[in-house]
Amino acid sequence: MNTILITGATGFLGGAVTVNLLKKSQQQNLLLLVRADSRDEGLKRVKNNLAKFAIEEFQLNQLTRENILIGDLAKPELFADDCRLNEVTHVLNCAAVASFGANPLIWKVNVEGTFAFASRMARVKGLKRFVHVGTAMSCAPEANSLVVESELYTLREQHVVEYTWSKATVERMMTEMLPNLPLVIARPSIVVGHSNCGCAPSPSIFWVFRMALTLGKFMCELNDRIDVVPVDYCADALELLLTAPNVERKIIHISAGENSSVTFAEIDIAMAKASGGHAVAEKYQKVNYRELAASKNSFSSLFGPCNERIVLRAMNLYGHFSKLNVVFSNEKLMELGMPPSSKFTDYLHHCVDSTRNATIAELMEVDFK
Repeated sequence: MNTILITGATGFLGGAVTVNLLKKSQQQNLLLLVRADSRDEGLKRVKNNLAKFAIEEFQLNQLTRENILIGDLAKPELFADDCRLNEVTHVLNCAAVASFGANPLIWKVNVEGTFAFASRMARVKGLKRFVHVGTAMSCAPEANSLVVESELYTLREQHVVEYTWSKATVERMMTEMLPNLPLVIARPSIVVGHSNCGCAPSPSIFWVFRMALTLGKFMCELNDRIDVVPVDYCADALELLLTAPNVERKIIHISAGENSSVTFAEIDIAMAKASGGHAVAEKYQKVNYRELAASKNSFSSLFGPCNERIVLRAMNLYGHFSKLNVVFSNEKLMELGMPPSSKFTDYLHHCVDSTRNATIAELMEVDFK
């Protein structure tokens, strides 16, 4: 029987994978790394998060305090001696400080703590697979390109935010310094919403589209493409990578690819249809950061109460990514038997419905914690 250790089960992606596994009848043991003061508190945190994915109560109640491993990747030494780690056969490492803000824990958790955790698991004799969740942006992609899974070497100045640089750094460290770790690096593209639950599990990044279209201007062209996948598709792909043969020591995109990526114009039309409004195509303007900054006095009236400085900073960061106009190749994933992702525009109406009563400032908190 497999024992699967999941980090990040109280988060967006880790929660989606945990729900997947609980819904299946396959016999397996789950061990969930959770930040908490006790197993009971940890179990409560996990269940509260998984409930956002519309899981049945009887499936949720399969989890007990015995499934909880108390720990924090910021302090991996505090759980490294737990004997249950020696029984683990598969690891799915989803935990990270996934913030585009200046969170001081980014390096401590995403690099130092993650590497220490991977080093500990590399010593487990029965470990069959260690799937590490990175980001497609680790490669600092060139604009206007189809991006294939690249080498591990980038420079700090190629990265707009510390988050993507931290992910690129730990990928390289694990690959070079842990040759015995059965490592698979999964690089999701932009994960937005759930194909059935919309943004109920997390509003991460969805607010960017709402913000840009409400403003009627942003730093990309409407015909630029963006590679977006729903979290449940990403979870299915990660589950596949846990057991698929012949994938060790490889980097694999989890992405929409050429066939399922969409343009901002298509998003505009789908957003208008879902919200009952009008598409902004006729009045839309591509602008630079300085022109966005000139609009900051209108932010509160358009977006609701907000910190104009933080909103402007967010626009600058996400504007940079939006104007890249890149698509991430998904050929490696397709070769493993994974079906194509649904398009963002296929389930965008669920995202609109689940965020209808929230302000943009409220939605963006998850990405700037």
